[in-house]
Amino acid sequence: MTITPTVTPAPAPTPSATPTPTPTPTPTQEAALIPNPAVPDLVPNAEPVPLPQGPAADLGSTPGARGTPTADGAGALLSYTVVAGDAFFDIAQRFNIPVQLLLTMNPSVPGVGENIYIKQIINLDWTTTR
Repeated sequence: MTITPTVTPAPAPTPSATPTPTPTPTPTQEAALIPNPAVPDLVPNAEPVPLPQGPAADLGSTPGARGTPTADGAGALLSYTVVAGDAFFDIAQRFNIPVQLLLTMNPSVPGVGENIYIKQIINLDWTTTR
């Protein structure tokens, strides 16, 4: 004799609609909406903060900066000659110079450095830009 179980589904409970109360702002939230007189006003077109400047440091050849730099008698880096496969960003990284500063030091480099050419001389002497 085989017994077949019978399954009777139970009815799902009907959700009741309960109104959600409107949140009341706390004193802390209200205080955040009041201007703080201790916070200084923003000044439009304020003088930009200068980038840190210092002597270039050769961190070693990389795939995007494989050329040889020139240095003075004291070892301070003066310039770098672009070779095939170089990228301006990689040159800046190799010599630990922010790209913006390297662009400032090299006004003959067009745009943001995307168009450099083989045998182009890149200035690494930050003292010439002061």
